[in-house]
Amino acid sequence: MSGQPAMSVPLAWNQAGLPLGMMFAAKLGEEGLLFRLAGQLEQVRPWKDRRPPVCA
Repeated sequence: MSGQPAMSVPLAWNQAGLPLGMMFAAKLGEEGLLFRLAGQLEQVRPWKDRRPPVCA
């Protein structure tokens, strides 16, 4: 509602294998900061190949 850039990044997983998102926000106009942070976090804790389990 404030117009500030924000992102939720899956940095942890619970016992059931579901992602737990961490929320980050930045000052107005600082989207680049969030993209750089996401890139750094992805290098340390990769999530691009992680998928939650399929429930039957």
